[in-house]
Amino acid sequence: MRTIRYGAGFLAIALTLTACGGAGESDGSGQQAADSAVGVTKDTVVIGTHQPLTGPAAPGYSKISVGARAVYQAINDGGGINGRKIDYKVEDDGYNPTKTVEVVKKLVLQDKVFAIVGGLGTPTHSKVVDYLNSEGVPDLLVSSGALAWDNPQKDPMTFGYQVDYTREGKIQGKYVKENFAGKKVGYFTQNDDVGRDTQAGLDQFVKDQTVVRQGYDSANTDVTPQLSALKGAGAEVVVCACIPAFTALAILAAAKIGYHPQFVVSSIGADLATLSGLLQDFAKRGGASVSSAQLLAGLIGTGYLPDVAQTSDPWVAYFKGIHDKYIAKEPFTNTVLFGMVQAYTFGQALKAAGPDPTRQKVVDAMSSGELKGPGLTPFGFSKQSHSGYTGAYVFKINPDVTTTVIQPPAVTDRGTGAITPYTGERVTPEQVNLVRR
Repeated sequence: MRTIRYGAGFLAIALTLTACGGAGESDGSGQQAADSAVGVTKDTVVIGTHQPLTGPAAPGYSKISVGARAVYQAINDGGGINGRKIDYKVEDDGYNPTKTVEVVKKLVLQDKVFAIVGGLGTPTHSKVVDYLNSEGVPDLLVSSGALAWDNPQKDPMTFGYQVDYTREGKIQGKYVKENFAGKKVGYFTQNDDVGRDTQAGLDQFVKDQTVVRQGYDSANTDVTPQLSALKGAGAEVVVCACIPAFTALAILAAAKIGYHPQFVVSSIGADLATLSGLLQDFAKRGGASVSSAQLLAGLIGTGYLPDVAQTSDPWVAYFKGIHDKYIAKEPFTNTVLFGMVQAYTFGQALKAAGPDPTRQKVVDAMSSGELKGPGLTPFGFSKQSHSGYTGAYVFKINPDVTTTVIQPPAVTDRGTGAITPYTGERVTPEQVNLVRR
């Protein structure tokens, strides 16, 4: 999700098709047809992903694939999908775009995966999206809210997953305008599409209230200058579109300089359990001791999946059961749930592709509009849209380190359309019946 600039020569190399082929069959136009069953045997379906198991985005995000793998194990133990077990290959790219190109080409050319599922990061995945589409490899449920994944005419194989940053920015902006009218607003965002797309949404509502905009690069963990600038401009509300490590760094830097704004944090960096751990860890490294509860009390965030603390939610209970069976030693966090829901969604698409799945069939299943599940807002998937979740709710962290929903789920578009409450009914795990247990 950070921007790294390379010369034109690097981009040409990174996005040029290799001569090896084998990932799809040419349709004669230079575009690879998605009609091969690469990665499919009578017993298995091989899929892959690139994840930041190390590097600046690893805190929190390294656990996404842990949650996903648990669901794939549950699916496999239940007999698989249409009799095939899922072979899930995870490659560490360190949140480094150069490494992402390397590991994705390995997955496609050497491991011959059927699909890439949940590749994480805006700056990282943007370097392989053209390659995957040209090779005819389904590029499903990208772990990033960039608008770039919703471009079915240019990139027909690529589908988003989480709510896009502009939709989320609109919902945050409207909330701030209605609840902090007249307050000075500052933005603290990642220096790439995360920041640009978020600000496009926020500006529809709070542009006139905004007094300062600060960005960060995830290669530089010293954010004191940016927080000092936000304080100096008098920003009373700070909207943070940040990965978890930089949400925590911003909170700590603000506390260090005696700055106490109202933080409003995007879903990508608002997982309570992850933030609590990072605040303790980062403070300890600096020789300090802090109270996570005190630092996080009052923080406002947005989300689109149920919170893991909502144990009465049928989907939370369902995934907690999988968690306890397969990864009981891992904390059950919203980040882990993110990976679990992602894997479950791919399982639905693979099941819908039928007993003889091809790449085109799984793309058709993704586009069908039939995928349902745990989200508190619906997916936007159709033949015309490859956007993921279409809205969010707003929550607040309480002094006792619990959360309370302070604005119910709402949906909107990626443009200037209205934000409207979402009251549709969710299906239950029993209705979907993906995993035989």
